Amino acid sequence: MSDPGFDEETLLEEARQAAGLSDFGAGEFREPLRVLIETFGKPPFGERGRRRARRRLLQLLTTRLRVQAALCAHPEEIRDRKIVKPVVLTGLPRSGTSALFNLLAADPAARPLLMWETQFPDPAEGLAPGEPDPRRAAIEAYQARSREKNPEFAKIHFTSADTPEECVLLHAYSLSGVHLGFEVMLEPYASWYRAQDLRGMYAYYRELLQLLDWQRPGERWLLKAPAHLWAIDALLGTFPDVSVVWSHRDPLLCTASICSMTHALLSTYADVEKQTLGPTVMDFYATSLERGLAARDRSDPARFTDVSHDDFVDDSLGVAETIYRHFELPLGPGPRATMEAHVRGNPKGVHGSHDYTLEEYGLAPERVRERFAGYIERFGITSS
Repeated sequence: MSDPGFDEETLLEEARQAAGLSDFGAGEFREPLRVLIETFGKPPFGERGRRRARRRLLQLLTTRLRVQAALCAHPEEIRDRKIVKPVVLTGLPRSGTSALFNLLAADPAARPLLMWETQFPDPAEGLAPGEPDPRRAAIEAYQARSREKNPEFAKIHFTSADTPEECVLLHAYSLSGVHLGFEVMLEPYASWYRAQDLRGMYAYYRELLQLLDWQRPGERWLLKAPAHLWAIDALLGTFPDVSVVWSHRDPLLCTASICSMTHALLSTYADVEKQTLGPTVMDFYATSLERGLAARDRSDPARFTDVSHDDFVDDSLGVAETIYRHFELPLGPGPRATMEAHVRGNPKGVHGSHDYTLEEYGLAPERVRERFAGYIERFGITSS
């Protein structure tokens, strides 16, 4: 049973009161909201976790109201903006997508999605497009406190206001998507999400990118999320000229790492046994990979290029050059120099080491190798 007040209509009314607005936009968000409320109202969530989850849902709904107000106030300026030839990074989590994302974002022509923007996609009141947003400082202060309170998580995934961040944080404003990565591991949201046609979520995601581009335009959007594997068809349908960079790494290493990250995120909301969580995490990401590869096989192969995590570790600039050549992107002396400076300033392990094992999450190497056997064979991955 959910806590008193943790219900759909109460949350919607509190969001309206907080924002001073009433239009949430299209009603497709109502169903995932109900499923999330049901999920948070069951074990492993206790009172602390439900309170925190409730605050997060309220924040998403309040921001959605402000986004809709901006879309209604400036309909043509925002919805007529073109998201042209975006570059999207995907692949298994922990396959090197974040490090590659940060490197490619060093190119001045790239327009990455930044952490603080995922928290405030709506324009600040009275702020003209292009003006510095004072809310960025609030996010930087919050991120600094979070790093101080949880230094271990910073070793797993370092964030600041201006670090490039995953698209899933924009997807969440549809109340769908993978959210923080643990919701999709828990019922009933886990089963609900797997059954969804995600085209509606991607249509709303495009509107959010248009809104951000209207506020702070860039030359070429650079985006990233392993969760795009669930919706390659929707991604290509939404952005027909998209360039998809697919990162590959030994799935044994990816699985162990993402189990650790998922547990770290979930543990701030609920207590869950690592050995119970591990098999669920493995199946979720193996299924996402299978779904993504099947969609890729139905798509134009020119839209994709593959990169290896190990190659990136050995020669990150060489991998970047390969991507630029494949998609015929310009890489002159200036962008090359900024990338070289990024590599020098961000050596491997700069934020500390992240230690984990498969066994602590109830997984034997043989079991993981068997689950990913087709992937390992298709891409010739040397497995540990």
